[in-house]
Amino acid sequence: MGKLFTLAEISEHNNKKDCWLLINGKVYDVTKFLDDHPGGDDVLLTATGKDATDDFEDVGHSSSARSMMDEFLVGEIDSSTIPGKSQNTPPPKQTQAVQDKSSDFLVKLLQFLVPLLILGLAFGVRFYTKSSA
Repeated sequence: MGKLFTLAEISEHNNKKDCWLLINGKVYDVTKFLDDHPGGDDVLLTATGKDATDDFEDVGHSSSARSMMDEFLVGEIDSSTIPGKSQNTPPPKQTQAVQDKSSDFLVKLLQFLVPLLILGLAFGVRFYTKSSA
């Protein structure tokens, strides 16, 4: 097993001259790779100071990219220093669901009312032009 680091220690390495990432419980010093990273150095720098596993997995790295990681490995995370999931997770998505439902309702309402408004306007124009002729 490699050296154990705390999340606080890993978080200190968060700039272009000293950049560490935490991925799948392992700590990587990617400082020398910043200039060569296909996604640019900003992608890596924004993933510092946290568990970057989801960021890494979401991109869908190739097997060659995964094997390249070994050369940057410097240790592992002391898992007792990682805050509980409840602290890292975003607020419950119920609020978002309520907002989505209200915007869906508005769209459906407009899809119903706009044609009715156009139809009413057409009848109004027709009635007005007939009565004035």
